[in-house]
This record gives sequence, structure tokens and C-alpha cells, in this order.
Amino acid sequence: MNRIFGRGKPKAPGPSLTDCISTVDTRADGIEQKVNKLDAELRKYKDQMAKMREGPAKNSVKQKAMRVLKQKKMYEQQIENLRAQSFNMEQANYTTQTLKDTHTTITAMKDGVQSMKKEFKKINIDSIDDVNDELADMLEQADEVQEALGRQYGMPEIDDDELAAELDALGDEIALDDDTSYLDDVVKAPAAPDKEPGADSIRNKDGVPVDEFGLPQVPSAAHAK
Repeated sequence: MNRIFGRGKPKAPGPSLTDCISTVDTRADGIEQKVNKLDAELRKYKDQMAKMREGPAKNSVKQKAMRVLKQKKMYEQQIENLRAQSFNMEQANYTTQTLKDTHTTITAMKDGVQSMKKEFKKINIDSIDDVNDELADMLEQADEVQEALGRQYGMPEIDDDELAAELDALGDEIALDDDTSYLDDVVKAPAAPDKEPGADSIRNKDGVPVDEFGLPQVPSAAHAK
């Protein structure tokens, strides 16, 4: 059959929404350029009419301006329709793309769940408990090794009561060391003199005259005589 009638040509894919949006926007931009040219022409006619007197010539220019203004209004209506079409297609394109992204996300999530199930089958809870038990035993053995290494040998056997008595005696010796009452008998240093040399003599507690430094005064030669 194919040899007789031949094979049909595969259908080409239709234009996408993105292509249609681009085509419509291009058309709208082209019409806007025409509107701009008509605006320039209208300004020229308005300037002419402003300088002309009322009469047939001014009416002729006015008719031309009215014709250009009518074309401008038609083009503006076309631009509005094209922009509305472009907007609607953009909304449809956005919705379509969102649905595609949602489908892709759901597919990826399903694949992820399947992968998790496969990996979870490789894990045995009982083996994890066995590993934890072995780890706890190894840590306990390590503590025993450290304790054995820190064991002390050759220590004399001493009664706990004797140690307590010695500790109490040591506390008494410390208390005696802290006693500072013996410092009370030390003679305090004499106070600094508060009078000029040669002022009234100062006497100590025994009645002996002393100088400003608290030392016994030596009789001068004049007093000796």
C-alpha cells in the first residue's frame, strides 16, 4: 500500500503560544509606528490651520486632518485588540507552564520516594541495634583498661581511723599556724614627730626624754656642766 499511495508527510508541530505572542506583539509595535507618523502629520495640519484664515483653503486642510485623525483612531483600536490578545495568550502560557512544572515536580517526588524505599530496604534495624550493643561493650572495655592502667601498687595498708585522726591533727596545726597573737607583743614603731627639733622634750613611758625619732636624748656639754 505504501508503495502505491506513498507515505504521508509527518505533520509539522503547530506554533507555540510563545511564538503567537511574539507575532502579535510585533504587529502591535508596527501599528504603533504608524500611529506616531499620523500624530506628526496631524501636528503639521494643526500648525497650518492656526496660520490660515477661514475659507475654502483652511477647510481643505481641516478635511485632511479629520481623515488622518480617523485613521489614527482605527489603528489605536487595532493596537488595543492586539495587546488584549497578547495578554490573554501570556496568561494561558503561564498557566500551561505552571502545570508542566507541577507535573515535573510530582514526577520527581515520586522518583524520590521510590529511591528512598529501595535504600531503606538495604537497612536492617536489628543490625543497627547489634552495632550499638557492640559499641557499648567496647566503650565499657576501654573504661576497664583505663582503670587498670591507673591502678596504684605498693601502697602501704593504712587504717581509715588512723587517717582520720591524722587529718584532724593536721587541722589543729593549720589553726596554730594561723594564730597571729604573738605579734601583739612587738613594740610598735614610734610615730613620726609632730614638733620641730628643739621644741618641748618628749618622754617615753619610762619618763626618759627622747628626741623626735623616739631615741633617748644625749645630754649636751652645756647640760653636763
